Amino acid sequence: MRISTKSIYENATTQLNTLQSGMARTQTQLATNKRMLTAADDPIASARALEVTQSKTLNTQYATNRANANSSLALVEGALNDGGDLLMDVQTLVVQAGNGSLSKEDRNMIATEIEARMHDLLGVANTADGTGGYLFSGYRGTTIPFIQTDTGATYQGDQGQRKLQVGSSRSIAISDSGSAIFENNRTGNGSYQTVMVDGNQGGAIAATGAVSDPTKLTGHNYTLEFKVAGTPAVTTYSVTDTSTSPASAVLSDEPYVSGKQITFDGTSFSIHGEPANGDKFEVKPSEKESIFTTMTTLVKALRDSGDDTTSRATLSNKLNTASEGLKSSLDNILTVRASVGSRMKELDYLDSSGSDLGIQYDGTLSKLQDLDIVKAISQYATQQTTLEAAQKSFKTMSGLSLFNYIG
Repeated sequence: MRISTKSIYENATTQLNTLQSGMARTQTQLATNKRMLTAADDPIASARALEVTQSKTLNTQYATNRANANSSLALVEGALNDGGDLLMDVQTLVVQAGNGSLSKEDRNMIATEIEARMHDLLGVANTADGTGGYLFSGYRGTTIPFIQTDTGATYQGDQGQRKLQVGSSRSIAISDSGSAIFENNRTGNGSYQTVMVDGNQGGAIAATGAVSDPTKLTGHNYTLEFKVAGTPAVTTYSVTDTSTSPASAVLSDEPYVSGKQITFDGTSFSIHGEPANGDKFEVKPSEKESIFTTMTTLVKALRDSGDDTTSRATLSNKLNTASEGLKSSLDNILTVRASVGSRMKELDYLDSSGSDLGIQYDGTLSKLQDLDIVKAISQYATQQTTLEAAQKSFKTMSGLSLFNYIG
């Protein structure tokens, strides 16, 4: 069979190019530590690697979101801690204000100190989030939450909770509504409240009651009225349900004993001191009241207080009401703070699982994409030897000619 010189050169060139291309590809794999240089190398593995890469990118973004959420919740937790400390200071001042030996000037000084604490608490409620917004304004992040008024403060935010996606199926609240924290405080004992009616002339003081039977609570408004008559004077009381039409008697002309429990329709409370004829107390369902309203009312009560028996009884009743409001507000802040703490704890767990998931993604991508270095180096050495042999053989073959043997 005759083979032309042209065919010899073309075949040799093609073979050398093929060997050089294979060697160059192996060298690129070694340089990048990637088994697949293009999707054509392994279409199925390439598609799977793309899916895993996208999932890994999302997981990384969730980790960033969790870090941001943790930072925001830390600011909320710090603000709530400051607010709780302020309320405990005010509770101490309320106890101090109840000291019967204090003068009006002393009570005015306490009122001034409570007013300063209220301004501090207002500052806490208006805490900035560090990004040009406020922590407690709900979705209206750039609106200052509270504006002080003559009766307390007005909330300007909304009820929303800003959230961040911190996992593939989990979003978490990174803020709390200022209304839910500072205005969601139940008066009285949380179920009902006993409030002195303005204009009482005696020295009767109502204590915080308790629910004696939850099944008997009606949610109605009642009026407790004292009657003092006879010689010697005998004090009795009657309770009227004012929510019915017409008003209906619940208790009539019951003998009054200072400190003895008064119980009706699931409520139970006591009244201490000596009431005057016609003195009244209202017993009504608990309501929501802003802590700023509670503190403003408290300050006014201290500044308006006098030193006679009636004035001291009035102040004691208002101090008891304020103390109940402060306790409710502090409990509410502690509840929200516990919720914030649980969210931060959940973020820690999500961080841990997200880190484990990232390791799994890295392992999967490594199996799909990474090069077997030992195998590749061995293959490269083989390709190099083959190429060198081909080059030498081609050189030898291309040097052969009949003219070398014609003398």
